[in-house]
Amino acid sequence: MTTDTNYDLIIVGGGMVGASLAIALKNSGLRIAVIEAVAPNSLQQPSYDDRGIALAYGSQRIFETMGIWPQLAKHSTAISHIHVSDRGHFGVTRLSAVDEQLPALGQVITARAMGQVLNAALSAQDNLSLICPASVRSLQQHNDVVELELDNNQTLTTKLLVAADGGQSTIRHLLKLGALERDYQQTAITANITTERPHNGKAFERFTDTGPIALLPMSDNRCSLVWTVNSGDEVALLNASEHEFLNQLQDRFGYRLGKFIRVGQRHHYPLKLMQADQAVQQRIVLIGNAAHSLHPIAGQGFNLGLRDVAALADVLVNTNKDSGDARLLHDYQQWRLQDQDNVIEATSNLVNFFSNNNPLLGHCRGAALSIIDALPPAKHWLAQKSMGLDRKQPRLARRIPL
Repeated sequence: MTTDTNYDLIIVGGGMVGASLAIALKNSGLRIAVIEAVAPNSLQQPSYDDRGIALAYGSQRIFETMGIWPQLAKHSTAISHIHVSDRGHFGVTRLSAVDEQLPALGQVITARAMGQVLNAALSAQDNLSLICPASVRSLQQHNDVVELELDNNQTLTTKLLVAADGGQSTIRHLLKLGALERDYQQTAITANITTERPHNGKAFERFTDTGPIALLPMSDNRCSLVWTVNSGDEVALLNASEHEFLNQLQDRFGYRLGKFIRVGQRHHYPLKLMQADQAVQQRIVLIGNAAHSLHPIAGQGFNLGLRDVAALADVLVNTNKDSGDARLLHDYQQWRLQDQDNVIEATSNLVNFFSNNNPLLGHCRGAALSIIDALPPAKHWLAQKSMGLDRKQPRLARRIPL
């Protein structure tokens, strides 16, 4: 085998999570390859469409320490407030960046803009080979390396293989890993919305009996919409005229932003929970959606994946010998497991608690939102959780360069 085919780290998947890990390790001295099936500038690249991505404040700090936040900030809109309500019931919870003594609770950026910044950073990285377009055909785990055969007939070896190839992970399937799965019987409709009133940096999470409606602030007085409906109901909404679609959305959301004026292209995707069994294998780690796919309620999916990135990078820079050493991977697994389990449990509980029309639960929800809003310590706790700051922080999240 030539040195051109041997790596310290191969990342399968060059989307937001995989690219972020490679960039986080730019100064690590590790020889890295990223294998990506779809060309980065392709309109078919699923990771880099026009969806709005909610970056928690903790995620912003990770990107700041990685050195790419100035480029991301040009495309981002700050979240100054978060307004949480329950349709048809009293009670709201309001979170404020001022109350948390922070410049913002988070940021909103389109996946496409993030992809442009991440790809530019990858192209300038000295310790990186981008193998694209290519897919993994087969793999073999050996004591000292993982051997990969690609669909372009290349054979590569790596001390550590990281699967960041999304919810339909090829690596997970090749390993024949089982997973905890739950079909929520819900579908998310996404689009960009123009509103009559300025959003002034306020994000909204409005719970309804069919699931939450999230509106996230964006540039040009637009909002990024994630509208959860019962599976099957999305067909009529996707085929509805712009006027009818906005009328139905208005009925579900209300008039806190005035009238909805315009809607962009509509997309949809089914909502399912997936948590892979044993996401750490011999010389292999699954991260991001390859390890756990969440309901979009509370916007935790990508932020959870980015915390995977920061923790794994933290562990890997502690070695200059064997990046796939079992002790390192054990440390990573122990670090991340509780956060992953807690977020998965919390999002599932929120779906169960809020996505129904049970009158008794409705009164309980309203009371809970009112109590949290009236108690500063409770609001601070909720804000810390939403920003990803309520747990052990890796160095990147503490602004300590790797």
